[in-house]
Amino acid sequence: MQGMQRMPRLDGEDAEAKRKEILGYFLSTFDRYEALFETLSCEEAYYIKPIPLRHPLIFYLGHTATFFINKLVLAKLVKERINPAFESVFAVGVDEMSWDDLDDAHYDWPQVSEVMDYRKRVRGSVTNLIETLPLSLPIGWDHPWWAILMGIEHERIHLETSSVLIRQHALRYVRPHPSWQACSRSGTAPQNGLVDVPAGRVSIGKKRDANIYGWDNEYGRHEAFVPAFRASRYLVSNREFLGFVECNGYSDDVHWESEGLAWRNYAKATHPAFWIENEDGWHLRLMTEVVPMRWDWPVEVNFHEAYAFCNWKKSQTGKPIRLPTEDEWYRLCDFCNPEEIGEGGSLDANMNLDVCASSCPVNEFRQGEFFDVRGNAWQWTCTPIYPFEGFEVHPLYDDFTTPTFDGRHNLIKGGSWISSGNEALKSARYAFRRHFFQHAGFRYVEGEAASLPVSSNYETDRLLSEYAEFHYGDEYFGVPNFPRTLAGIAIDAMGKKPARRALDLGCATGRATFELARHFDRVTGIDFSARFIGVGADLAKSGTLRYQLAEEGSLVSYRTRSLKELGLDEVRDRVEFFQGDACNLKPVFCNYDLILAANLIDRLYSPARFLAGVHERLNIGGVLLIASPYTWLEEHTRIGEWIGGFKKDGESRTTLEGLKELLLPHFRMIGAPRDVPFVIRETRRKFQHSLSEVTLWERIA
Repeated sequence: MQGMQRMPRLDGEDAEAKRKEILGYFLSTFDRYEALFETLSCEEAYYIKPIPLRHPLIFYLGHTATFFINKLVLAKLVKERINPAFESVFAVGVDEMSWDDLDDAHYDWPQVSEVMDYRKRVRGSVTNLIETLPLSLPIGWDHPWWAILMGIEHERIHLETSSVLIRQHALRYVRPHPSWQACSRSGTAPQNGLVDVPAGRVSIGKKRDANIYGWDNEYGRHEAFVPAFRASRYLVSNREFLGFVECNGYSDDVHWESEGLAWRNYAKATHPAFWIENEDGWHLRLMTEVVPMRWDWPVEVNFHEAYAFCNWKKSQTGKPIRLPTEDEWYRLCDFCNPEEIGEGGSLDANMNLDVCASSCPVNEFRQGEFFDVRGNAWQWTCTPIYPFEGFEVHPLYDDFTTPTFDGRHNLIKGGSWISSGNEALKSARYAFRRHFFQHAGFRYVEGEAASLPVSSNYETDRLLSEYAEFHYGDEYFGVPNFPRTLAGIAIDAMGKKPARRALDLGCATGRATFELARHFDRVTGIDFSARFIGVGADLAKSGTLRYQLAEEGSLVSYRTRSLKELGLDEVRDRVEFFQGDACNLKPVFCNYDLILAANLIDRLYSPARFLAGVHERLNIGGVLLIASPYTWLEEHTRIGEWIGGFKKDGESRTTLEGLKELLLPHFRMIGAPRDVPFVIRETRRKFQHSLSEVTLWERIA
């Protein structure tokens, strides 16, 4: 079988030779993608959904071509669209849905001939662009040619995912094709066994100047120490998985985690999806045909089935059998050291369509002490995809990865027989929902429970996102960061006073809590909102905060902030966060040297109650900082509870006067009040610009 052209490097000395190489890469990809659809037996096959959770195949035939035009327009490399209607209807709807979130919307799909004519025009447009667009080397993340490479790699992804859909299609809708011939080799499945992998460190992540294309989730830095473990020499074969099936593994709930159990019950699964049981025994569905079971080929299942098998294996052996982590897979690669196919290597693996259009026996491609560390079938890991330190969204494709940082998409590693281009690289990071079928199987490891990354969701709650940006984001209109400014004022006011414990009351998402920890031994952040507290607590745990920002309408952008870049990583172990009511704090919150109450008092239901008792929380000589814009609103505080901002005996009563009345019995005022500005971003073009009056008070009694 003729394999796929290898991925071009992004550097070199001869720009015209590189232009020719990229043109060949584009044309071979475009042609092979169209050849895949030649396995469909009739026009009806394009319009009947292979599975309810995905669009029909006509969508995917059009999608990769419209992707080229949409991204090239966005990159300002082409000025005019070819077919705006197609470039809308084929643009979105790729990600598989959950089984309880079916999309029954009706689409008026165009004819196959119309889509093929559109693809012909896209082919001509992209070819002309590659032949005429100025090219300088190297090609980097911000280079105009990056959009072209993005389109090619995107189509190679869909070459694989569309082949899975074709495999899931009813057999009457597909036909054998000479360019897509399956492996014919099969024999007795080998006995699997565990091989020791020594402990070691893994260092993962592309640098921005890497000489090969990558998707955004591959860039950044991740290092980890991986303890010694044992891993199965082979991918789990159909024969090995049969033991789980014959032991009623699918019907025994104890092997399945809750999400997997819900999927199994919904799908009524009793065996792998590509297994077919006839009167004469088990058969295997391939992409375009059904063949007698290939017992020595890797079993292809979803994450839930792989996870349940490991639990069953654990119960059978008494050993801690589980799926590997992403780090352990990289450690396995380091141990075996297979060559990198994407840089011109001839990796001895069933990959890149070099061998056949299917899996092959699990004992055919040896790589070190193992087989199929790379290639044959993808391998499920127990690691939900997460961003590396330094992750950035590429502006041309801002929703490629970020929607998968939801804890519900697990990484698959190693590639399959059809994986090519970026997919064939060791650095590739693809993740799918756990009920999803890919050309994916698994190998298992023996080792203690693995440490998994903390949740990396992007905060989408609009108010929380606004406060995350207010506390940790950019500065606007030259106004310094408000929580950091207040913490600086408070620390300056402390002078040489003891700096043992501080309380950030009404801490919101916690920036001032961290800033105060630069000076104090221990800082407690308290807020009435559990959601706000969760942001600070998660940040202290993970060191990284991710959130969406409203741009305009339904458009959003993505932000990532880390304590390290803010110079706060060293204080993480000196902060703690609690939910609490400032007007009714638990007695344990006392003996502080500083209390910071930022933009709090005009949001309390009884500010007088808080102010009358706050001295009991503070040590003698301790400092209280109150900051407030004095925005008194009935939705927060009944008028009768306001301490200022109203007429009393016909005279104006300011909040500062109320503060003095309530605090002076136990405090003396330090210096004069000062105004500190702050800006809250709502959208790209809407901001709140306010002034908060800051007063400092020292406890004297």
